Amino acid sequence: MTNPKPTRIKAASINLTRDEAEACLANIGTAQRRVIGIEAAMNDEIAAIKSRYEAQAAPHNQNITRSFHDLHLWAEANRDSLCAGKIKTVRMATGEILWRKRPPSVRITGAPAVIERLISFGLTAFVREKQEIDKDAILAEPDQVKGIKGIKVITDVEDFVAKPFETEIERVEPVLRSAA
Repeated sequence: MTNPKPTRIKAASINLTRDEAEACLANIGTAQRRVIGIEAAMNDEIAAIKSRYEAQAAPHNQNITRSFHDLHLWAEANRDSLCAGKIKTVRMATGEILWRKRPPSVRITGAPAVIERLISFGLTAFVREKQEIDKDAILAEPDQVKGIKGIKVITDVEDFVAKPFETEIERVEPVLRSAA
């Protein structure tokens, strides 16, 4: 189903000359760049504040790591006396220590090959086939689905975009990828 004609604003609703319209577009670009500058200044301040508080927290985090390591070593060495029977939680004067088993999980590496192996062994119950609507195929042949409830092919949508010209300075994005 197609929409008739896009709705348009009547040209008489505002009287601008071409030069005034150019000035409006330039004004949008200037304002956008100022907002970007303000965001950059804000992020610089946030980064400085975060860095300052992280520096204050660092010795406490190191203390937590050290104490946790020591407590873990002590608890493992004394687990039999701490956990008589099936007990996995030990109440102490300052808190609790406990052991919990994680639920089972499955890790797959090389999924396509694993899928082929499962199918070749007849273990198709372990392979999920996902069905989904192919929107690209519908767009290629919209007449084929005409009249099917729940499908609407939308055409003739027109957006108005004001995009001032600007040139970006090439930036270096710091990314560190570890070798697989």
